[in-house]
Amino acid sequence: MSQQMFRTVLALALLAASGVSSRAQSVAEFYRGKTATMMIGVSAGGEYDLQARLIARHIGKYIPGNPTFIAQNMTGAGGIIMASHLYAIAPQDGTAVGVIQNGFPAMQAIGKRKVAFESARFHWIGSINSTVETMALWKTAGATNVEEARQKEIPIGSVGNANITYGFPMLMNEFAGTKFKMVIGYRGGNDINLAMERGEVGGRNNTWSSWKSTRSDWLKNKDIYILAYGGPTPPDIGDVPSLESLAKTEEERMVMRLVLSGTNFGRPMVAPPGVPMDRVAAIRKAFLDMTKDPAFVKETETMKIDIDPQRGEDMEKIIREIMAYPDNVKARAADFVE
Repeated sequence: MSQQMFRTVLALALLAASGVSSRAQSVAEFYRGKTATMMIGVSAGGEYDLQARLIARHIGKYIPGNPTFIAQNMTGAGGIIMASHLYAIAPQDGTAVGVIQNGFPAMQAIGKRKVAFESARFHWIGSINSTVETMALWKTAGATNVEEARQKEIPIGSVGNANITYGFPMLMNEFAGTKFKMVIGYRGGNDINLAMERGEVGGRNNTWSSWKSTRSDWLKNKDIYILAYGGPTPPDIGDVPSLESLAKTEEERMVMRLVLSGTNFGRPMVAPPGVPMDRVAAIRKAFLDMTKDPAFVKETETMKIDIDPQRGEDMEKIIREIMAYPDNVKARAADFVE
């Protein structure tokens, strides 16, 4: 055998051995000693950020190999920049995951905006709970209920026109007769809260759980008034009307369900499409195990976050249902999802 042929055979043998070793590597072997990144598409301080950082503090102990997680905010375009990065640029090996905006599947089902990712191709891991969306007005906005909000124009803060902070108040304008004027471009919910306090805007969309966990003093002191909610009925929200109860037809209710379908996902954690399925399975199991951990439960109690885990496999089934909504409903929903 010539020297050149020997080198060729040796190189092929080493390549084959490397492939076998890589395929045989267990999840624990892969993660042992590694640092993973939890990506967050909005600024610090809001519910997305708080839940993502909570998960990052606890999930590593339940993933085989016990990787260390760090949190990283990447803001812009209502979370689209981070989701696009996670989908196509971040490592596809399980060392990068993220908590993404729950309205992306509806946005893509409606087809209004083209983005550099497909929601259905993410590996959906899970969420701590589902959510209830609300529309709230600041105490100086000049309205405390839907009827009063129909009488005057009120500026409403929004992260961007590609998520629910835009869609919910616009649904109310269309189907409840309110006169909200959208002010778009805030980096996250905490920035909108500050804008409300400064009088720049008169209200915002937010989840019921976020109000309770991040601004319970506002609820107690009546600094805000909840006008309507969307999603499952919370037992502690009082006599606030549901958004669906303000609809006049079944088609309007279907439009609302499509636009608000993200309530099924809560604050969802996903992994990029290229992550091997054995690691996806391990992360999904770790997520559910984490929600039973006494230290995790204690933190959620302190943060006033309810635990009702949503499984990634169930989320992916809901996404398929979202994509199958009738075309006439998608067409009407397009007015509320940019």
